[in-house]
Formats: sequence, C-alpha cells, structure tokens
Amino acid sequence: MKEQIRAASIQLFAEKGFKETSIQDIVNALSVTKGTFYYYFTSKEQLLMDIHLSYIDSLLLKQKTILDDPLKNYREKLYDVVYLLIHDIEKEGLSAKVYFREMRNLSEPHLSLIASKRNQFRKQIEEIISKGMDHQEFRDDLPVDIVTLGVLGMANWSYFWFDPSGRETDSNVSEIFLKILLEGLKGSN
Repeated sequence: MKEQIRAASIQLFAEKGFKETSIQDIVNALSVTKGTFYYYFTSKEQLLMDIHLSYIDSLLLKQKTILDDPLKNYREKLYDVVYLLIHDIEKEGLSAKVYFREMRNLSEPHLSLIASKRNQFRKQIEEIISKGMDHQEFRDDLPVDIVTLGVLGMANWSYFWFDPSGRETDSNVSEIFLKILLEGLKGSN
C-alpha cells in the first residue's frame, strides 16, 4: 500500500503540483481512508521527502557503479552519467518531474538532506571531469564547476522536453549532449 500511495502521489504531484494536491486527493485516487495514508506517512511533506530520497538515493547508487568501473575512461564515465540522467527521466519521468520541480516545498531539515545528496551527485560529476582533464581526455582550460553545472543543466532539464517515444532515443540524446560538451558547436570552417 505504501508503494501505491507513493505512485498515486507522484502522478498527482506531477499533474497538479504538490501544493495543489491534498491528502484527500491522494486517498480518493486510491479509494482508501486518510487513516491508511497516515499509517504510512505522518504528513504530505514526509511523503514528498520519501519520493525525493528514493529518487536521489537510486541515482547516487547507479552513479557510484559508474565511478567505480575500472575498465572505463572518463569520457565513457561522463557519457554513462549523462545517459543515466536521461534514461532515468525516461524510466522515472513523473518521479523526475516531481523531484526537480517540487524540492522547493521541502522544509528544513529535509531540504538540507536532499541538497547535500544533490551536491554529492554534482561533486562526483566534477570528479569525473577533473580527472578527465588530468588524463587529457577533456580540455583543461574551463572551470570544472561551471562545466559540471552545464552537464547537469542539459541532462536535468530534459525531463521537461524529452519524449522517450520521440525521434531520438535516450542513448542518442546522451551522445548528442556529449558531442556538444566535448566537441562544441564549432563548424569545420
């Protein structure tokens, strides 16, 4: 039932927004009582926090697997992280939408916990880029932190426009992003 509450809430939060969705809306969608909701969650914000933690913890675990792969160079690791973000948006579209859009509705200390996990994810991308620069896989004349924010901006905002059934696959979009990052838009002239 907890998973059903989470799934219904993700759907409603994505459609209506967190503030506009009431606990009554959630229980009505499942044809259960408020008591059922409160058995699993103390508040609507705790439910939102649960959604956020589930999403970021899953990303961090997958990112760690990428980082720890000794057989891949830093270009491959950067591609894998970009693909992870795009693919996860394809697979977990509504969760991604709620994650990126509704973080502002978390209060302290929930907000700090999610922010620290997001920072951990960002810093691990910085590590890939920095080590890639050190190993001359990437150019080293750009600030690592800004490049990292560019990577995150490109990938994270794809939840807004990426259509998994559209003309480009998640893999193709990831490769396009990586080409833009590593080769830029400069023509052959």
